[in-house]
Amino acid sequence: MKKVRVYHYEAFSREPHKGNPAGIVLNGDELTEIEMQEIAHKVGFNESAFPVRSNRADLRMRFFTPGHESDLCGHATMATLFALKTKGLLGEKTELTMETNVGVLPLQVDSDGQDVTITMQQAPPEFRNFNGSIGDLAHSLGIKRNDIDSNLPVTYGSTGNWTLLVPVKSLDAIKRMKPDNDRFPSILKEMPRASVHPFCLETFDEEADMHGRHFSSPYSGTIEDPVTGTASGVMGAYYATFIDQKAESPLNLLVEQGQEVERDGRVNVQVTKTDKGMKVQITGTAVKVDEFEVAI
Repeated sequence: MKKVRVYHYEAFSREPHKGNPAGIVLNGDELTEIEMQEIAHKVGFNESAFPVRSNRADLRMRFFTPGHESDLCGHATMATLFALKTKGLLGEKTELTMETNVGVLPLQVDSDGQDVTITMQQAPPEFRNFNGSIGDLAHSLGIKRNDIDSNLPVTYGSTGNWTLLVPVKSLDAIKRMKPDNDRFPSILKEMPRASVHPFCLETFDEEADMHGRHFSSPYSGTIEDPVTGTASGVMGAYYATFIDQKAESPLNLLVEQGQEVERDGRVNVQVTKTDKGMKVQITGTAVKVDEFEVAI
């Protein structure tokens, strides 16, 4: 048995016990994949991150839910880069590359001596049709079919992780949601391992542009993700694709999430139209909360 030091940071908030918690293990090169998964399971956060050496980039990041490895995680990236910067492990470097399971992605770390913000470019956005029952989907979320906005498409979207984007008419409907996650795979027949991300254009904060919630796949071992970086990024791409195709480029959106679980957080999303499609970036910060040891 060995003990592993885990650093607890929370992303998309400057205030502890808000935003989205992530476990960070800085000695990832000393661990096997099986050990990483065991640590993530014992830590119990929606994601734990393990920065390791890379032959292709400045670092490689591996992300694990309690149940499986993830290809990409926005909030754990924010938390890890914040930790590395504030611990002095990045030196004066402000631009980095990060190897992930979806490719090498650029990162930018900005610091004015007091505040640290991280900008993360995500994978190019993709959308795929959802052909399942809208009624069954609504029922699995604990709402009515007519709470879902029929003027906008329910569609799978990804900027690194696939999720089902569900446009909802009102903030009231979002608040009423009580998901039955175990039903998701039978409804999401095209992508049974995808998460579900309902959102609306009504917000708690008048400065925010979109509000979301994120319900996990039952395979992940969690129920709800408080503030989701990859889903916020693909929400921005959804906005530019389906809500306002004439939106200026770059399009800057402020996404809020987590109020229903008392984990209020904010994600800045920028969508830039290019000759090759869209470039999606998210910007946020983090805060250290704690550190502890896990025995494996």
